[in-house]
Amino acid sequence: MDQFIGREQEMAFLEEEYCRMGSSLVILYGRRRVGKTTLASQFIKGKSALYFLVTEESESQNRQAFQELVADFTGQELLRSARLDSWEPLFQILLKESKGLKRQEEDKNEKLVLVLDEFQYLGRSNPAFPSIFQKIWDTHLKDENVMVILCGSLVSMMESQTLNYSSPLYGRRTGQIKLKQIPFTGYQGFFPDKRGKELIPYYAVTGGVPKYIELFHGEENIYKAIDRNILSRQSFLYDEPTFLLQGEVMEIGSYFSVIRAIAAGNHKLSKIAGSLELKQTGLTKYLKTLMDLDIIEREVPVTEMNPEKSKKGLYRFRDNFLLFWFRFIYPNRGLIESGHGELVMDKIRSNLVDGHIAYVYENICREETWSLNGSELLGFTFDKVGRWWDGRNEIDVVALDCNGLDILFGECKYWESKVGMNILRQLEDKARFVEWKKDSRREHFILYSKSGFTEELQEYAATRKDIILQPTV
Repeated sequence: MDQFIGREQEMAFLEEEYCRMGSSLVILYGRRRVGKTTLASQFIKGKSALYFLVTEESESQNRQAFQELVADFTGQELLRSARLDSWEPLFQILLKESKGLKRQEEDKNEKLVLVLDEFQYLGRSNPAFPSIFQKIWDTHLKDENVMVILCGSLVSMMESQTLNYSSPLYGRRTGQIKLKQIPFTGYQGFFPDKRGKELIPYYAVTGGVPKYIELFHGEENIYKAIDRNILSRQSFLYDEPTFLLQGEVMEIGSYFSVIRAIAAGNHKLSKIAGSLELKQTGLTKYLKTLMDLDIIEREVPVTEMNPEKSKKGLYRFRDNFLLFWFRFIYPNRGLIESGHGELVMDKIRSNLVDGHIAYVYENICREETWSLNGSELLGFTFDKVGRWWDGRNEIDVVALDCNGLDILFGECKYWESKVGMNILRQLEDKARFVEWKKDSRREHFILYSKSGFTEELQEYAATRKDIILQPTV
């Protein structure tokens, strides 16, 4: 299976950096297993490149390993036995010898690429290392035909060491990529033998992480894939969230409690605090960190003009896999550990669709709505898409043109039965409660359905230009 699907934009950016004149310093970071190393390795194929994987060993051990790698790359056998107590001479030798190799090959324009993977471990073993590398960059690298890619999987450490204003490397980078999960639209490339609606359960559980998708590839159905790759105590996914968080936070138990509270359906700040018997102010740092890590997001009704000041904010998951794990695995670990995994599997079979996939389907539909923006089918452009709710009503999809008068209302149904007229009528009724430009707006309606639409609804929609029916085929 090709793990490189869905990374065309990131690859194009790296190639642009490589082709432009002068030096380049790119920060490539993102959560574990999202494909950073695969992207970097694919990019350097066929180029004059040196890839170095930093380990959690001491700085001196990493420096010795880098020294041996430079010796291999340059053919300088004497370098292996040389006693060096700093990094700077290694970069000097690397640059000097690489220039010599280029002259021999008569390719003076080829840029040297240096990839330092898991860069954050150098800063962890020696907090002064970002300053050390800043000096190396300013003194030896920035005026050369070289491209440096600093990769890292501990998001908070990569940001503090390379991107934050307080970092010695701040202002040196020429670009950065925060590698995200593969969107639903990329799943067809991983599963060419499956149709769109057959891919939804796989996306709902694996959440766009290439390594997880690889594990689920080739399984007969989603339930067997879950049983084999998540419920099995031998699978790395069984305890994956622990490894994801333990490198990012200190109080992992407290963070797990907050995440579990949200997974259980507590989305308001007051309800999260109440379920944990904490003051709301005591949750601030946990929620901010989880948002910085792209695990959760704070969502407000899409019509709110000042989202930051809105008191209607709800905290929801951004990560499908973690939502699944905290809904179905974490609360049932006692059963799994005691050898009763089949009971947990029964719970998953009974609740996966309504308790998880249907929620993810709404996100898929909002993603698809963006793809319709400005299309002939829709007939107008918009600049915001999201959900809307008040105390009594909720609308799955609302898209609006903030500077115009058009607004789109949508409903998403992950049902086995066809969607009929009653759903359209309910959507039209709920739209009346949305105050946005109520007296002058132009309303449009869209219905998404996993199982299609009744003949009655299709015939009625054909008589109105403001209704779009979008089956998931």
